[in-house]
Amino acid sequence: MSTHGRAARVERALRLAPAHALPETLTALFRQELPQIREVRLLVNDYHSRVLLPVEPFRAAPGRPAGGEPAGGAAGGAAGGEPAAPIRIRGTAPGRAFVSRRRVVDSAVVFVPVTARGERLGVLEFRSSAAGWDDAVLDALEETGAVFGAALRVAWKYTDRYERARRDQRLTLAAELQWQLLPGHACSGDGYSLAGHLEPAYSIGGDNFDWSAEHDHLALTVTNGSGTGIQAALLTSLTVGALRNARRSGADIGEQASLANDMVHVRYGGREFTETLVMRIDLADGTVHVIDAGSPRILRARGAEVTPVPLEQQLPLGMFPDTEYRPQRFHLEPGDRLVIVSDGVFSARSARGEFGTHALEQATRRSRLQDAAEVPLTIVNELIEHHEGADLADDAVVVCLDWHRPAAPAAGEPE
Repeated sequence: MSTHGRAARVERALRLAPAHALPETLTALFRQELPQIREVRLLVNDYHSRVLLPVEPFRAAPGRPAGGEPAGGAAGGAAGGEPAAPIRIRGTAPGRAFVSRRRVVDSAVVFVPVTARGERLGVLEFRSSAAGWDDAVLDALEETGAVFGAALRVAWKYTDRYERARRDQRLTLAAELQWQLLPGHACSGDGYSLAGHLEPAYSIGGDNFDWSAEHDHLALTVTNGSGTGIQAALLTSLTVGALRNARRSGADIGEQASLANDMVHVRYGGREFTETLVMRIDLADGTVHVIDAGSPRILRARGAEVTPVPLEQQLPLGMFPDTEYRPQRFHLEPGDRLVIVSDGVFSARSARGEFGTHALEQATRRSRLQDAAEVPLTIVNELIEHHEGADLADDAVVVCLDWHRPAAPAAGEPE
């Protein structure tokens, strides 16, 4: 039985399955094709990305086939008992599979990453009835993780099952709005890797990021909304929506910023505004076009050197009507890393003082060898450590962009 043929059957079965029943569909298929596998379990990362949480199996009601509501009500639950315990990502076999995006064999259990276009969605756990794994089977299971990830990414928006599973506490309404605005948590393409994180994850208010990958460029924005709670979330939602509307209409980044500025000003009359970084990265040569409309900052790591990218600050979006925004430019070289943060990172204060640009530069330097997907979490963890484990006083967003594609020669920067 060829690996290629099995992958095609997995893809077809998942495509035809109800959105809420992907794990059960995969279990039934593998029990039929590989009897040695006695259990398949899906683990998804929580909003903090500190633990993996199991998507609990369905429990069929008497006279009713499995595939209805998850056991245990809205939050799910293991059949006949309490929900399974969360699994820490750091220091565990499934956590290593999640972080490395490679399979991990632990005796009779194999953990394979579930990914979609560079985004880590979780881990599939395969338990065997016998010790030892054939290499061909391991390769097939790893390929299944990629196929399953593509199907899960599509199915996610059609059911609440996977969203419920990844919450180990309730989100505030503001956080619900902010996380639903995101394009994803990571993505990768030919020549770049990109990832972002919001904190405090379960109660974020006004900070956000957005991106869009096109054939010739990557669009990226980082937004720091004023205010707190639902007020900040609504303001940021308007800003992100206005920027997307302009971008999708073909506007350049100057027009995007101007149109979003006008929309926010019409709604709030200058009383509220958003500090936003609007960027376009040309994929052919690594030219970055950027408008710095407020407080988000860019650090560039080039080799062992970490330095701020100097930009001219322009007015925040929504402060005054009819504001014109002028893009600046700088250039990326192969191996460059950009770390973009809101003021909730570099201006964060605790009893130990301000986190500051110096601490941010050190955190960026220490994370230089990490995958782009890990960098936002590393910086956020250092920020939380600065607060001695206490909740952050302000929203924080961290975005990391790794650039791999060779760049064309460039004259001075920024221009």
